[in-house]
Amino acid sequence: MVSQKDTDGMDTTFVETSLPCPECGSSDALAVNEDGSTKCFSCGTFDPIGNSERIYDKDMTKKTTEKLNPNGFIRGEALPIAPRGIHLDTCKKYQYHIGKNQYGNTVHIANYYNKDGGLIGQKLRDADKNFIVKGEVHETFFGQHLWKTGANNKLLVCEGELDVLTMSQLQQNKYPVVGIGGASSAKSLFKKQLKWLDSFERVVLMFDEDEAGRKAVEDVVGILPPGKAYIARLNGKDPNELLMEGRGEDAVKSFWDAEKWSPVSIIDSSSLFDKISQAKVNDSIRYPFSCLNNLTRGLRKSEIVTFAAGSGIGKSQVCRQIAHHILTTTESKVGYIALEESVERTAQGILGIELKKLLHLDNFKVDDEYRQGFERTLGTKRLFFYDHWGSLDPDKIISDVRFMAQAMDIEYVVLDHISLVVSGLTDSDLGGGGGERRALDVIMTRLRALVEETGIALILVSHLRRPEGKGHEEGATVSLAHLRSSASIAQLSDIVCGLERSQQDPDPEQQHTSTLRILKNRFSGETGIAGHIHYDKETGILTDADKENPF
Repeated sequence: MVSQKDTDGMDTTFVETSLPCPECGSSDALAVNEDGSTKCFSCGTFDPIGNSERIYDKDMTKKTTEKLNPNGFIRGEALPIAPRGIHLDTCKKYQYHIGKNQYGNTVHIANYYNKDGGLIGQKLRDADKNFIVKGEVHETFFGQHLWKTGANNKLLVCEGELDVLTMSQLQQNKYPVVGIGGASSAKSLFKKQLKWLDSFERVVLMFDEDEAGRKAVEDVVGILPPGKAYIARLNGKDPNELLMEGRGEDAVKSFWDAEKWSPVSIIDSSSLFDKISQAKVNDSIRYPFSCLNNLTRGLRKSEIVTFAAGSGIGKSQVCRQIAHHILTTTESKVGYIALEESVERTAQGILGIELKKLLHLDNFKVDDEYRQGFERTLGTKRLFFYDHWGSLDPDKIISDVRFMAQAMDIEYVVLDHISLVVSGLTDSDLGGGGGERRALDVIMTRLRALVEETGIALILVSHLRRPEGKGHEEGATVSLAHLRSSASIAQLSDIVCGLERSQQDPDPEQQHTSTLRILKNRFSGETGIAGHIHYDKETGILTDADKENPF
């Protein structure tokens, strides 16, 4: 080591002297300091950047190079990147270089510096877009050393180095722009540099509009203090792509129009103008019973409608007629899950409504009328049955209903009945017990979420618990409190309709006439008796008892 006075009279210790100067061409005037900075005693050039690329001249001794360059950093030169529209001054500012790797191949060199300007890492990219990392590129943002703490009230964070160069150049290299060097490292880097990030009033995230970029946003927004993160939405893959398409102004606009991030469940009311100012499209369809339409205003998608009644009152027949009505009056697809009867029995029931015959009693023949009725209903290829009987795994029913909605474009699903889905579960299945009540709470919550996710209309059948005194088979009034086992059925349904009928009424007409009572109506708030429907034991069809010819 050699100790001597520098130009300011201060003691400086050099680890190597008599080296060639790349600035003036002197063959022996350059000296390398202990910290890696260089000083030329011929032209006076001083490079304060530790581990500067200048120290890697081929004329240096192997010992010095190994000591000061343990990571194998390579030397490059700042050049314009014409194919990507990046100018020389931008490359110089960020020390983005072009050089040769150990194999003599041309590579792009993104240099990473610590806060003191010392080179700590390089990311090399060759012509085939292969990347090699040298040193510590995940300890700091690309370009961070250029911007001191709180240098500006707004910081832009891009995903890749070329995007950093692009966004900086588009704004005359005046504003703080840094890069994470890759989506996978975003979370850990934000944690390491949180103090520096927090010195800015706003941190604008402009990551690639792909899956990795979106995940990186999700990873880091929760690290920043509340209200600091802003999201810039690009109308393109990345900033450099926009620049090359001649849409650089769009990228800049995205930066300045960045919106403050908030959890997806929290919405700024000022963003709702367009949504609430548009006339709502009435996508409801009518029920096959006029009395039911009067209070409910029809059957709508994204809603759960529950029909509740005692055993043998006719709730399954109501659902079959609704399914038949949808098939014959719309072009929509219907999914039908009947867990208490076979697919054949349900299919016969729906076809029988079309033919006005009780097919399950064998009073029919397969003739032209039968075949034509089949083609108008079961043969439309818009009705799909779920081939299962009895209880089943809630996970499977949720998965299969989602498949119906998303893969088969089914818009209306009947589930008859909800209690049977969980009836076979044990305490072990429920993860510690809780019985049918807990199981129904879970499945109803998941079904509610599924309806919101897919937009289907879900028609449920629910059994009732026996009330005190007169039973439902004797015409007892149905209430929400009678819903079996779980309050979640009432809470999570949009419409709850109770069916009341006395099977023992001395009047034969009353024996076959049911009262439809709306117990809950989230849509309009109207509740009470909707009307009455009558069962024709000759045709097996329910009709409005209060009005002739309801179809």
